[in-house]
Amino acid sequence: MLEEKKTKVKITFFIILVGISCMLAAMVTDHWTVLSPPFNKFNATCETAHFGLWKLCMKTIFMVEEDPEGQGCGPISLPGAKNCSYFKHFTKEEEAKGFEAKTQKEYNLSAAAIAVFSLAFMTLGSLCVVCSFGKGRDYLLRPAGMFFAFAGLCIIISVEVMRNSTKRMIDSEETVWEQYYYSWSFECACTSFVLLVFSGLSLLILSMPQMPRNPWETCMDAEPDSMEPLD
Repeated sequence: MLEEKKTKVKITFFIILVGISCMLAAMVTDHWTVLSPPFNKFNATCETAHFGLWKLCMKTIFMVEEDPEGQGCGPISLPGAKNCSYFKHFTKEEEAKGFEAKTQKEYNLSAAAIAVFSLAFMTLGSLCVVCSFGKGRDYLLRPAGMFFAFAGLCIIISVEVMRNSTKRMIDSEETVWEQYYYSWSFECACTSFVLLVFSGLSLLILSMPQMPRNPWETCMDAEPDSMEPLD
């Protein structure tokens, strides 16, 4: 691999590592969406919720004044008693509550499974990039680019599943949630999607054979084929 090309691959791989870090942060945290019920009382408690790929947390907050951001009960950063449950561990009583834990469980486990696929693609792509630095292994950049593009595709599908999950909860007449916003875990996933797709396409471009700058001069400079005289 030429030194100039190797430098470009290293820069691209650094961007990839940032994207992987963002996705890992999104996968292990539970601040994808914050839900809030309508609330217009003060000096009273209210219950808000936030959830991620694996669990949903309910938080009881004592409201003294109106939220300056107009998000009803909250903001979520205020101190309060918090109770978290992993989606696969909901009890029958919890599944009967108004936030439709059963439906939420199905959506979130689907999003989590797709996110795990993206993690597998990221691992395979990283191995290909590392191995491509070996002599005569430039061809590994092409599958690496495809793996990272597939990882980005899985991430955006996972994000869309989470969006549909949130919309279903808000639109349901059986839930108390009326207000919501996407939090920093959701933003990390979206950032990861952009970085990985961009980096994957960049690796695909770098894997292409370099075109001559002036193909006409290259043809003229080529040695003529030797022709043997006819008998």
